[in-house]
Amino acid sequence: MIFHVVPLDDWLTAPDRPYAPSSLADDGFVHCSPDEATTLAVATAYFRDTVGPLMVLLIDEEKLDPMVRWEAADPEPPPGVPETTRFPHVYGHVNRGAVAGMMEVERDADGRAVGLGPWS
Repeated sequence: MIFHVVPLDDWLTAPDRPYAPSSLADDGFVHCSPDEATTLAVATAYFRDTVGPLMVLLIDEEKLDPMVRWEAADPEPPPGVPETTRFPHVYGHVNRGAVAGMMEVERDADGRAVGLGPWS
């Protein structure tokens, strides 16, 4: 599984179409993470001020239609993530059939991601 952080409202937009976050148009790929710890670091670094539920898509890489490349962070990984970490980048829309599950990011009072829990 690879992990993708997304505000719930963004995920629920156009549920009958493949998922395409703004990063696909901006960067040419969908940013994903290789594991839970890295995902929490990404959520804290880039989604700390997100209002509303913050979710993590659990994506089965084998079921994705587009290509996935494991690449270094550019320019650098989020704080706490080793420089040697490779990130899965999905070069196209995420077909919803590849999403095996979804979890909610648990955040502390300051918005830092502290864990993943079931979506309620």
